[in-house]
Amino acid sequence: IFICAGVVHPKAIEYLKGRNLVITQKVLAFPYYINLKDFSYAAVGLSVAHTLSYLATYLSHKNIIFIGQDLAYAENGNSHPDDYQNSANYESQMYEHILTTAYGGNGKVETHSIWLLFKNWFENEMIPNTRKMGITTYNCTEGGARIKGAIEKPFLWACENLLDKDLNKPFEKLEPLSLNKQNEFLLKAYYKVCKS
Repeated sequence: IFICAGVVHPKAIEYLKGRNLVITQKVLAFPYYINLKDFSYAAVGLSVAHTLSYLATYLSHKNIIFIGQDLAYAENGNSHPDDYQNSANYESQMYEHILTTAYGGNGKVETHSIWLLFKNWFENEMIPNTRKMGITTYNCTEGGARIKGAIEKPFLWACENLLDKDLNKPFEKLEPLSLNKQNEFLLKAYYKVCKS
């Protein structure tokens, strides 16, 4: 299943044509106003990793595996991969550099205030709460900033030890809303917007 935020580039949707795809929207006031709040919760979070952590929790997964959560500048000072659309050093001069503990606990790496916000949310909100629910969080990024409370393991280890060979999960089959039900929601929303 591919889960995309409503603000995803249209090309992403084009590339995923014919696949199982869910498009979510951010939790904003408008869905509540038009009484579509039941369709607005899937995209909670500051980043993709935050959103998927919530989703994994709601789906009662026992393990959450982070990859790509560097939350720090590369050794060469780049903020993004070389092929990033806005340039590899897109955020390199945008923010003040702040030192934080490196992955593995040995030494320091440079980060910035937004990445620290993401890191602090994982450490102070998500990981303590999911731990109470019996969910273990692994940081398999193999670099960047340490995320306290996450167990640091190589990604290969996570694949070999945590991923079930039998991926036949007993998920309930979800059916899309009928066209009549979709139209009913649209008409009610349209009426509410026009009335205001």
